[in-house]
Amino acid sequence: MSTHGNTCQRCVVRGHVQGVFFRASAADQAGRLGLTGHARNRDDGSVEVLICGPEAARDEMISWLWKGPAAAQVEDVRCELREADPAPAHFSTG
Repeated sequence: MSTHGNTCQRCVVRGHVQGVFFRASAADQAGRLGLTGHARNRDDGSVEVLICGPEAARDEMISWLWKGPAAAQVEDVRCELREADPAPAHFSTG
């Protein structure tokens, strides 16, 4: 895996995570950490979060995903490494 900031992790967050500002809060947190990627609702009620950037920032974001915003009730977070070439330019909530 690359160490030049274009390594990504795709995480699926399960629980009560839709309709609680999870995507917007994830975008805010990613921005604070200097990460790029996206947060998207999935048809099964989970949220997919792609986070790209340095490993330490990705690790911090994953810790945040386990909590989410105040109204969220996170039950599970599963992540896998992905190589992004090129890495997304910003974080989106589409």
